Amino acid sequence: MENLEAEKKFESELANSRLEIQEQTFKNIAWELHDNVGQLLSVANIQLNMLEPKLDEADRPQLKETKGIVGESLKEIRNLSRSLNKDAILNDGLINSIKREIDRFNRMNFLNAQLSVSGEECCINAKDEIIIYRILQEFFSNVIKHAKADNLFVNLNFEPHRLLVKASDDGIGFSQTDIRGSNGLLNMKSRAALINAQLDLDSEQGRGVTLTLEYPYKDNDRQN
Repeated sequence: MENLEAEKKFESELANSRLEIQEQTFKNIAWELHDNVGQLLSVANIQLNMLEPKLDEADRPQLKETKGIVGESLKEIRNLSRSLNKDAILNDGLINSIKREIDRFNRMNFLNAQLSVSGEECCINAKDEIIIYRILQEFFSNVIKHAKADNLFVNLNFEPHRLLVKASDDGIGFSQTDIRGSNGLLNMKSRAALINAQLDLDSEQGRGVTLTLEYPYKDNDRQN
């Protein structure tokens, strides 16, 4: 029993260390996007503004269109930067952070994405909130890359003693044998285990995928 407890403790500490490294990596990428790529796009926009008075009237509509593209690119870079930075996620909260991702998918025409929230919202402790968000990010990434879906639905149901999260798509799905050893599934399950949550993925070929996450509130979670 002592050996088993020691092994569980070691696995938990290892998983926490891995998450801390991943979060720091995400934060570094967020800074690079915001400070470097974002700055370059801002400079490009300034140069376009300086160029505008020198152009013939006939060429100005094309310049205006280019400025619009640069402006939208800058906006998307900043939104992506926020989605990677856990401090921004904590500042915005779980619901607003998920909503930003949903809105980004809709703006980019990846698919039609919808978010619904039911029940009385509960404030979840910071560490667990980040993990729930990262689990959904992993699911969203798989939908975009592999599912060939037209629609994505996300529901957060704040029940009296737990948060029930359901996310589903209407894509091509997969068989359970295909996904059993998937790194994405293993990552989501290991993250869920760290917060004592139950995670299940249900799918069949041609019938999409449904993720269900049951997160029991902790003593330090509080109702609004």
